[in-house]
Parts: sequence; structure tokens; C-alpha cells
Amino acid sequence: MRLAWLLIPALWLAWWLRGEHSAPGVLVAGPPEQRTAALPGWEHHGFRIRALAEYRIRGRLLGREHYWIDGGAKISPFDLAIGWGPMSDQVVLDRLRFSQGHRFLTFTWGSRGLPLPFEEITAHSANMHIVPATAAVRSAAEWTRVGRVVILRGYLIEAEGPDGSKWRSSLSRTDSGPGACELMWVTEFLRG
Repeated sequence: MRLAWLLIPALWLAWWLRGEHSAPGVLVAGPPEQRTAALPGWEHHGFRIRALAEYRIRGRLLGREHYWIDGGAKISPFDLAIGWGPMSDQVVLDRLRFSQGHRFLTFTWGSRGLPLPFEEITAHSANMHIVPATAAVRSAAEWTRVGRVVILRGYLIEAEGPDGSKWRSSLSRTDSGPGACELMWVTEFLRG
């Protein structure tokens, strides 16, 4: 009986960590939507927030990484890696391995090489620094399995810390490297 009490949580954890797999084919065809935002700034956890653009993204959750001690953890407790277009296709994803750390998304591939040109991969995926607007948004994002299709609505932002340091979102989908990630104030997080 004791073995069953250990086995059940271990099986659940293995299922959770495996993520969801889908049949071959693009699950999310359209790109993210970005529009000019005209909002007054606001405060959040001691940071001054300014909206740069209204943003909506529908994509496949490729990964999640939590942060507790870096400079941005107070307002952005985790990053989500999201893919759309060819980066939502299971055939492509099966040939890549993703890792997140130090606020970057990296990917590696096997002996068969890249499934797509590097530029196409970076133009159809994003490492997003998430600033949840509510506890409900945070919970929904933290408890969604990798592999699911998700919808995020909110704003790409610039955050100024109490010490005057600034953290600014990228406004481009085709950049890569330092400064290429999206910093997003998420007002709505949906599965589907």
C-alpha cells in the first residue's frame, strides 16, 4: 500500500513534466497581434509600468521557467516560451529541445539538423517575461501544461525599478539575443 502512495504522485509528476503532444500539423497559424497603446502609467510592486503596445498572442506553450532571485523576479516571476506557425507543429518540435535560464530561451537539435532555418524558428517563437496582472492570471499560467495552446492578452511594457533601472520589452518578432524578449503585462490567460 505504501508503494501505491509513492507511485501515484510519481506517475502524475511524469505525466505533467512530459507535456502534451499533438498530431502533426500547425496548431496556431496566425502571428501575434500588436497595436499602439495609449494608457497612463501605473505602479506594480514598486515598479513604474508604461504600456508600449497592446498585445495578444495565441500560441503553443513550449516551456516555462520560474525565477525567484534575479532582479526582475519581483514583477516577473516566470518566463513562458511560446511558439506559433511552424513552431506549433509537433513534427518540428519533436526535433528540438528547449531550455530556459537566465531569462533566455535556447534550443538544440539532434544529428538530423535544424528542422527549419534558424531565422524561421526565432521569428515564430518568443521567450516572454510574464508580469501577471492578477493572482488568477498567475495561477492559470503556472498550472498549464507545456504543449497546450494558450492565449495571452495584455500589454508589452517598460518597467522602471525603484533604483531607476529599466527593463523594456522587444516590439519585434524577428529579433534574437539580448533585448529580444517580450516583457508582457498579462491581463488575461486562456487555454485553447
